Amino acid sequence: MKVTIKVPATSANLGPGFDCLGIALPLYNTITVEETVLPGTGIEINLMTSEQEENIDEMIFDNIPRDNNNLVYKAIEMLYNSIGQEPSELKINIESQIPISRGLGSSASVIVGGLLAANKLLGSPADETALLSLATEVEGHPDNVAPAILGGFILSSQEPDGSIVYTRLNWPEEWDITLCIPDFELSTNIARSVLPENVSMQDAVFNAKHLAMLINAVNTKDEKLMKIALQDRLHQQYREKLVPGMRNIIDAFKHEDGVIGTVLSGAGPTLLVISHNYDLDKIKSTVKDIWNSQSIKSEVKTLKVEPNGAQIIE
Repeated sequence: MKVTIKVPATSANLGPGFDCLGIALPLYNTITVEETVLPGTGIEINLMTSEQEENIDEMIFDNIPRDNNNLVYKAIEMLYNSIGQEPSELKINIESQIPISRGLGSSASVIVGGLLAANKLLGSPADETALLSLATEVEGHPDNVAPAILGGFILSSQEPDGSIVYTRLNWPEEWDITLCIPDFELSTNIARSVLPENVSMQDAVFNAKHLAMLINAVNTKDEKLMKIALQDRLHQQYREKLVPGMRNIIDAFKHEDGVIGTVLSGAGPTLLVISHNYDLDKIKSTVKDIWNSQSIKSEVKTLKVEPNGAQIIE
């Protein structure tokens, strides 16, 4: 039996929503899992770039495990083990359109793809609640896996009992999201290592207020409020030193009418520029000029929110 899962990219945090906000975007990883008929063949894992994504450097695949340490296999194994079974001999194909280590949920996408494929192969023993919990267990937090599974713009929380609570927010269709993807990687581990273990009460209250503002701004399509709401004091100020040109790009659009705000995508280094009725070519040229001045190549693309989460396509 063979099953193919298509999973969208995701962007987490969006400023003040650290580890709880995530949004699905129309870039995809496609995971195909096939049970092989010959015993003893073990695990075969093939990695390939999407024909639609020419700018992914295939050399980055050299560091991705092709054995039982691969994230897709780990997710598959977890679901099998949860019902007291072991995976059979498997052939796994991973077709990547989502840049790796760029803050666009590449790891969440393959975890979700592996879980959904395993669930289909096993006759769908896990419901949405169980899949969210298992994906969060592998990933560590639900901000990326929730929109990868559900699609859209999601506010989520892992509660003390391990359950995942989420709600959908309606991202205004007229608000454009421009991805600014530099040609260098930034691992989540490094991006988390620069964060303080403790923050001041003042900074915690600041983020709580701005997250509340963000939710209301999205619900009411209030661009002026959203521009204020996108500020953060929990992670971006610490990660900025890991992303050359980030401050220059933020400052370039800070006072531009039509630009709602610029935020780090997940752990970075990708930046999101949120705008409405603004010259998208100007965003592209400004970002490229700033990064080119620092000898950084980049890809800039404007996308809408992906309303659908992971889907079985075969």
